[in-house]
Amino acid sequence: MALDDPKTLVSTDWLEAHLRDPDLRVLDASWFLPSMERDAKAGYAAAHIPGARFFDIDEISDTRSELPHMAPPVEKFMSRMRAMGVGDGHQVVIYDQMGIFSAPRVWWLFRLMGKTDVAVLDGGLPKWLAEGRETEDMAPIPRDRHMTVQRQAHLIKDVTQVAHASKLGDHEIIDARPRGRFLGTDPEPRPGLRSGHIPGAKNVPWNSVLTETNTMKSPEDLRAVFTAAGVDLAKPAIATCGSGISAAVLVLALERIGHRNHALYDGSWAEWGMFNDLRVATGEA
Repeated sequence: MALDDPKTLVSTDWLEAHLRDPDLRVLDASWFLPSMERDAKAGYAAAHIPGARFFDIDEISDTRSELPHMAPPVEKFMSRMRAMGVGDGHQVVIYDQMGIFSAPRVWWLFRLMGKTDVAVLDGGLPKWLAEGRETEDMAPIPRDRHMTVQRQAHLIKDVTQVAHASKLGDHEIIDARPRGRFLGTDPEPRPGLRSGHIPGAKNVPWNSVLTETNTMKSPEDLRAVFTAAGVDLAKPAIATCGSGISAAVLVLALERIGHRNHALYDGSWAEWGMFNDLRVATGEA
């Protein structure tokens, strides 16, 4: 698969060449864990790719849920995108300030809403800056654009569906959290959660699908990463993590290798680790 695929991943060269296209929309979808001690909105205000809008993952979510940044209702997603000037007929490119971390979450959200002309910027803002490319510090003035949405329910799983998959073993549950949290040897960053993983899950830490420069590995190398973790790529996959952010990195990686039968567990460990009646495994898978 070529690097530049406007439905999954595009290079900084590709984005710069298309930056002035009238139907291109660029989104800064940066989000950080509290432990990272970084302010995504401040980073956007200081410097962003020309024309980029800021996509607030925590605000454009289902705020009725007690779980963090759950997928928003269709109506809320449409209204927020319209206000940002993103709509039907647009090619969307999403980046973040870490390289590849939170941008795939928003790529997945667009896919969940039935939008496929959406790509993640490979290497994100750090690569863009390292190459000396143009930035600006003023937010664009958006113009309303109509958006139609067709929610793709097969791309998202709830706790009941994941519990069934865990019991039956008919899906590969792939956990994107760091190794220590998967094994249960390191504590969870959110208070009150148990340590360990969903029984039957395999561990593919989100950064293991990235290069040292935070670009995505080649499809051949991605396939090798999943295989080395014991993932049967012939099975449907469910990606999970701490709260549904880094799991989307694995969804993007699966899409890059041509694995189409995948979904994201939106509640992830923030939900599973909270309920004592759900089984938890520790140690090696």
